[in-house]
Amino acid sequence: MKRIPHTFTIVFSLIVLAAMLTWVVPAGEFLRHTVDGREVVLSDSFHFVDRAPQTWQVFSALFNGFVDKADIIIFILMVGGAFWIVNNSHAIDVGVMAFLRRVQRLSRYKLVSKLGVDNIIITLVMLLFSLFGAVFGMSEETLAFVVVFVPLAISMGYDSMVGVCMCYVAAHVGFAGAMLNPFTIGIAQGIADLPLFSGLEYRVACWLILTVLGIAFVLWYAHRVKLNPERSPVYRLDDYWRSRVQSTEQQSLTTRQALILGLFFLTVVALVVGVLVWHWYIAEISALFFAMGILAGIIDRQGADDIAKLFLAGCKDILSAALVVGLASGIIFILRDGRVIDTLLYGLTRSLAQTGEVTSLGVMYLFQTLLNLVMPSGSAKAALTMPIMAQFADLIHVSRQTTVLAFQFGDGFTNMLTPTSGVLIGVLGIARIPYGTWLRWAWKFILALIVIGFILMLPTLWLDLPGF
Repeated sequence: MKRIPHTFTIVFSLIVLAAMLTWVVPAGEFLRHTVDGREVVLSDSFHFVDRAPQTWQVFSALFNGFVDKADIIIFILMVGGAFWIVNNSHAIDVGVMAFLRRVQRLSRYKLVSKLGVDNIIITLVMLLFSLFGAVFGMSEETLAFVVVFVPLAISMGYDSMVGVCMCYVAAHVGFAGAMLNPFTIGIAQGIADLPLFSGLEYRVACWLILTVLGIAFVLWYAHRVKLNPERSPVYRLDDYWRSRVQSTEQQSLTTRQALILGLFFLTVVALVVGVLVWHWYIAEISALFFAMGILAGIIDRQGADDIAKLFLAGCKDILSAALVVGLASGIIFILRDGRVIDTLLYGLTRSLAQTGEVTSLGVMYLFQTLLNLVMPSGSAKAALTMPIMAQFADLIHVSRQTTVLAFQFGDGFTNMLTPTSGVLIGVLGIARIPYGTWLRWAWKFILALIVIGFILMLPTLWLDLPGF
């Protein structure tokens, strides 16, 4: 078996490749103006500019990436530190085992026994997280749930891949099939001059199809791993999680652990309410989990110095994931400073002018998908591409709503694959899954989702759908 390169090696290689691209692709820029606080591209304003090939900048990419993604990096460190304090009490591990023992009792019911308790758990959890992704764009928040669902998956006889799929993949499948996500659909429709959240009916159908397919894939994979655990690509890597689960398998939940577990659930409730009602983002969520960690330490009768040491130990444990987030962000800096992103976008619009509806839609969708590999921010990509794509849709007689759908799918699926996604790298770091292992495991599934996304766009060309 070929040895998979270290995540740092993979990401730095991509930085070098991006720098090489700045020597080949002509430099160009669009003019931009501000609309409702958003920077929007003027569609007919492209012009070539002086080349800015990147050389030594590949070595400053880490610094620039750290500055640009400081919020996510600090978020990862604070969540890692807070959960290290919580995990020191073993409250979550013991709580997971207690939950499984209680749920297993439902097997005495014939229907539950036939469907399988584990299958029901995976399905309900994934359905919930997919809904969160579709409604309010849950993404960064999944970082906090990895330490819960990975041990749960291991306890059920699966692997860490299944645990990551239960929360992270489910949320991002929902994110791709978004119905009411203000960060992607809301911004894209606003720029395209479409009524907010119009076309909802067909988006609900798309979300349902994608979610069902995602759950079906995870259930199939989980069943395969349970039959033969050594077929899992992370079987050896999961020794850490298995040792944690085995050490708490026979323990009963103490009063202090029950209180810490209750604190954790209150934190999750506060997280959901804060995001939905008060529009919390990374700063508020970081503070919430930091407070949870301190309170958990106090409940566990840890002294102030012990809490501080545990927090630092958690930061140290998750530091490599935070470093990769900064490094991966450097890819975007190289392309942006090399002035080639706008050139690629301009070249696409010119090449599409001579093609038919289906081909134009396919190329448009492919470009959004590939662009997401280097620019995973949905709002930034909407501001860059939608002013041009919306007007281009008018020229080829394709609904602007279809263009928004192409943006939505293109923005969503490759988030689960691109090393420039701080959330993905953070999730893998917490789950202790090397990026190369994840890439080799997930690419076929993501490719299948991309193909299904294109198939789901085709009816919008031929059917009279509401909002389209």
